[in-house]
Amino acid sequence: MTTLLYFAAIREKVGHGQEEMKLPDHLATARDLVGWLRSRHEGYEYAFADLSAVRVAIDQAFAGFDDPIRSATEIAFFPPVTGG
Repeated sequence: MTTLLYFAAIREKVGHGQEEMKLPDHLATARDLVGWLRSRHEGYEYAFADLSAVRVAIDQAFAGFDDPIRSATEIAFFPPVTGG
């Protein structure tokens, strides 16, 4: 099982902050996961419409959308973070 976490505006568009699921075997990267999520429900379509406004972390480490997810236990999606 993989835990998917959604933060801020992404959470609002998806409609929940967390879900656990067994990911389909054909998903190799975070980009594949996003494409699959977008096909599941229009909330995901809205949340991931502009990937330049989304960041991803795999097992609590910043990652890119082309990074592998096969052994991930947690994948988080959030808007860009700024310091202050």
